[in-house]
Amino acid sequence: MLLPLKSLILGGATLASLVAAQIDTQLTGTWTTKSRKVFTGPGFYDPVNEKMFEPPLTGFSYSFTDDGFYEVAYYRAGANQRLTPISATDPTCTKAVIQWQHGKYSKASNGSLILNPITVDGRQLMSDRCTYANSVYTRYHQQEIFKQYEVLVNPYDKATRLNLYGWDGAPLNPMYLAYRPPQMLPTQTLNPTKAAATGASQPSGTTKSKRDLEGDQDGLVRDALTRNALQKQSTNADRIWWLGVGLTALGSVGYFCF
Repeated sequence: MLLPLKSLILGGATLASLVAAQIDTQLTGTWTTKSRKVFTGPGFYDPVNEKMFEPPLTGFSYSFTDDGFYEVAYYRAGANQRLTPISATDPTCTKAVIQWQHGKYSKASNGSLILNPITVDGRQLMSDRCTYANSVYTRYHQQEIFKQYEVLVNPYDKATRLNLYGWDGAPLNPMYLAYRPPQMLPTQTLNPTKAAATGASQPSGTTKSKRDLEGDQDGLVRDALTRNALQKQSTNADRIWWLGVGLTALGSVGYFCF
């Protein structure tokens, strides 16, 4: 039996309202913490050259689109909690972490926000001088759940502010609207792996950090090391060439003088 046209129209309108309820256009834009030095977009991460740019100050930034995509940039730094023989934090053991990821977000019926990253695209650059001689560059993905959020306008400076509350209700540092429309990299998968290209399933994100060190991760690290090695080889070759020119000139002077 065919459904009446009115029922079809009402059903379509209901479905559209449900889809629209999964996003909140109040979030649209790029938000950043008080330092205003960390922003999402190409100034933070270059996916083509696999390069992350360290901001001058710590902070974090979130961007949202009006069709359900998001991007996150984090820069944290501070003393590492390694213990010295006298059981105190060693202030010389500084640690810094730069993280970037993007994906899709949705608003749940209870008002919480759920951010699901594209697992193969996220990147992390970690520097821990008391543990590693060099910075460690890896893939990174972490699902984020915010119990609640609020968009409001500060009464004293009229700045539009975004307050996010973690899954446990703990507040994050407030963020302020920096750009609208948002400043973001393309929302599609930027660096698909072989598994993603063939349709193989990827492990889902969790509320804890994951580092995908299997498969193409070796290639990721190897490519970065190869680029660094080539740069060093080029630098060393230039130095050797100029050293040779200098010795030749010195020998010529010595020949004519002595």
